[in-house]
Amino acid sequence: MVAAKDDTDTKKKESAEGAEAGGEEAAKKAKMEAKKASADAARAKAKKAKEDAAAASLKIAAEGETKVSPTKVPRLVTHYQKKAVPALMKEFQFKNPMQCPRISKIVVNCAVKEAVANPKVLDGAFEELMAITGQKPVLTRAKKAIAAFKVREGNAVGVMVTLRRARMYEFLDRLMNVALPRVRDFKGVNPKGFDGRGNYSLGLREQIIFPEINYDKVEKIRGMTVTITTTAKTNEHARSLLTELGMPFRK
Repeated sequence: MVAAKDDTDTKKKESAEGAEAGGEEAAKKAKMEAKKASADAARAKAKKAKEDAAAASLKIAAEGETKVSPTKVPRLVTHYQKKAVPALMKEFQFKNPMQCPRISKIVVNCAVKEAVANPKVLDGAFEELMAITGQKPVLTRAKKAIAAFKVREGNAVGVMVTLRRARMYEFLDRLMNVALPRVRDFKGVNPKGFDGRGNYSLGLREQIIFPEINYDKVEKIRGMTVTITTTAKTNEHARSLLTELGMPFRK
């Protein structure tokens, strides 16, 4: 009887110790999870503060602000209205100025292949594109999985900006007259970049050709694609439009 009682007491003691150990382990796990959540919140807060600081130092377009330019009327708009439209009407025998082709939007896309393995690389590309265009970019994500490149559906693989109205003309003006002439051994842009429907695309190998980029703070040289969408229906009309605006095509 005494031996049976001792066995019962021992089992009760072991059970109590096991429950106490399990409670300590659960408390430790909960503490670690709380610490991790706090660290994630701190990182998110720091990232938002960094983005706010960058936005404060730049004139970033808010919703609806692309209709207005900080310099009132962009120089390229005046040039288009006073010189490009009359030249296009004379060249193609247009009877109405509204028949002349015009630019509808410009899309700047920067693909970052390193983002598949390290998504933090996109932060640098995000800030650089925001400085170049003056507008907050959006992330571009993979539409389908590609096992050969280790890409999963929905992975962020780049950043993109769509420019319209005043900011579109200002960006194009800086691109043609400031950035492209800074390209090493520049002989003009490729005249074969039209798609047959009046849209033109050109690739830039380095983001440092833009004066908004501080070379000392550049982590890596990145390229980007600039697509100019026009209302022209043929390549001939689109090329004449861009030539009149000042696009330096290679001869």
